Amino acid sequence: MAVPKYNELYEVFLKSLRDGKIHKKQECLDFIRGAMKLTENELAETIASGTPLWINRVNWCSTYLKKAGLVTSPIRASFQITEEGQNLLAEKVPIDNALLEQRFPSFASFIHPKQNKAKSTEAHDLEVDPAETPQDTFERVYGEINAQLADELLTAVLSMSPVFFEHLVIKLMEGMGYGGYAGSGFVTKASGDNGIDGIINEDQLGFNLIYVQAKRWAPDMTISKPEIQKFVGALAGPPKIEKGLFITTAKFSQGAQEYADAQHVILVDGKKLTELMIQFNIGVSIQKKYEIKRIDNDFFEEV
Repeated sequence: MAVPKYNELYEVFLKSLRDGKIHKKQECLDFIRGAMKLTENELAETIASGTPLWINRVNWCSTYLKKAGLVTSPIRASFQITEEGQNLLAEKVPIDNALLEQRFPSFASFIHPKQNKAKSTEAHDLEVDPAETPQDTFERVYGEINAQLADELLTAVLSMSPVFFEHLVIKLMEGMGYGGYAGSGFVTKASGDNGIDGIINEDQLGFNLIYVQAKRWAPDMTISKPEIQKFVGALAGPPKIEKGLFITTAKFSQGAQEYADAQHVILVDGKKLTELMIQFNIGVSIQKKYEIKRIDNDFFEEV
């Protein structure tokens, strides 16, 4: 028997959480290993990075269940079943991608981020487009891997303290080249900061300062215009600062974005935050590199 695919683990993963309590990832793994009766050979099988194949597939399983809203991760490396997850488990129906895509719009959007939501969600829509080139397949899978990583990153950030998040934001900006060197930015004191959480030089010589507000708030929370107005007020000084960055794990309303654009304040929401962390290797490490090569036609030209 081969190691079950991630989508074949949906039901057993939900069953590991059926009591409604928060369970650590290792508890879920122990339950799944026993329930699926994995052999020693199956447990020993690894992917290229050295991670056990079955654990890699459980990781993907948890990501998809979270995207469907059936499971949450209230604390890092832990899971809890939602009411929707309990209800689906009680139906005792086969749980697969086709069912999740049909029943849960958030899952469909994650599976097909670029497809029209009105598109049919029959099982054949999940199949790979036969016109897809190997390059297209690679790009699609790369995007899915980064989407899973972004989800894990946001969960990890939310498990830390607000002060940790403020330091993370300064470290990210330094990694992006602001300040010109490590240590050029700093977090302000907890009290008396007038709404400013961090300050960093725009360049190595320090011609301009950038004020930063960092808010580690729930991802489903929407930050509205008044919060941005307060931040702009803090930029007015004294001293008056021309450039500000409001960065959060939450999201912004359209009104907040429009006001920020008019005031030349940059807004970074939770989605953009994780994209930047991945791009600039903040809180992540490179597991494996793949190089795509093509033939060098110039090499084969005869003189």
